[in-house]
Amino acid sequence: MCASTKKEVTIDLKEVSTKEELQILLKRKLDFPDYYGGNWDAFWDTITGLVELPEKIIFEHWSDLEESIPDEANSLKEMLNNFNKKYLMMKTEDVVDRITFIK
Repeated sequence: MCASTKKEVTIDLKEVSTKEELQILLKRKLDFPDYYGGNWDAFWDTITGLVELPEKIIFEHWSDLEESIPDEANSLKEMLNNFNKKYLMMKTEDVVDRITFIK
C-alpha cells in the first residue's frame, strides 16, 4: 500500500453534479493511481489495498452532493463508514473521526 504524505485533505463537493465528476475528484484529491476504475468497487479496492488514506478527510458542501446525486453520496458515506469500522487500527489515536461531512 502506498503511504499517504497528507495528514488532512479537504474535498469541496459544491461543483459536483454527476457520478463521473465525483469519481474524478476523489481520484485527484486522494492520489489514486492513473488506472483507477472510477466506480465503487474500484474505490473500495483502492482505499483498502492500493493507497493509504490521509489521517483525516473533510468533505465540504456535503449537503450539495446529497441533493444533486443522493445515491452516490450514500454510497460514498457507506464505503467510508465501512472503512472506518473495518480498519480501526489505521486511525491515529488523536483522530476520533477520520471522515468529516460538512453540510
